[in-house]
Amino acid sequence: MTEGRHPVTFDRMRQAIARRMVQSKQSAPHFYVTRELEMDAALAALATFNEGRAKEERATVTALLLKAVARTLSAYPAFNAVWDGETLLRVDAINLGVAIDLGDAGLIAPALLDCGAKSVEQLGSELRDLVARAKVGRLRSPEIADGTFTLSNLGGLGVSSFTAIITPPQVAILATGATEERAVVRDGQVVVRRIMSATLSSDHRAVDGAGAARLLGDLQAQLSGAAGWLANA
Repeated sequence: MTEGRHPVTFDRMRQAIARRMVQSKQSAPHFYVTRELEMDAALAALATFNEGRAKEERATVTALLLKAVARTLSAYPAFNAVWDGETLLRVDAINLGVAIDLGDAGLIAPALLDCGAKSVEQLGSELRDLVARAKVGRLRSPEIADGTFTLSNLGGLGVSSFTAIITPPQVAILATGATEERAVVRDGQVVVRRIMSATLSSDHRAVDGAGAARLLGDLQAQLSGAAGWLANA
């Protein structure tokens, strides 16, 4: 062995991640669509929603995104689907996987189940519980196996944008970065807007680029209208 190089022994989780990611890239023809989402209205609505709440009870940006994604997916069932061997199955329940960083132990994306009818408050509470149990290895089987779409948010780590590999057997994953202030032109004027980059990785066997573009457009509409549905949460 060359001097200064040391073999790495993968634990079972890292091995499982490696197998699944290789399977995904080899079997699913990935394509990527990116849109910059304006977040000013959504973040203002979130701040209003969190007023008067204890810190540990406040909804996070990730919880807000999960609710917006769930609302959007209800109109895009082709993206809320899984491959079962050679068959594409659309799923009634919206089970949103969330990528969770376990440090040296690797990455896992367990699902919050039946997100369609849940409020941002419920999603935030369940997300905190899911993360805590993931870190001590106490996930339930459906949370590991029944995801239908995944959100991977690296904004908290300062990442501007990235692309993610689809979690098999799902057909799409949304990668979001940090919200950043940027100068943009609106009606001929330069203004500052808070922008989040969102990249949708999709399986071309199941969906097409135009559908992915429309989904991201409707996600923007959901975020822009967050004040309305947060008020009724």
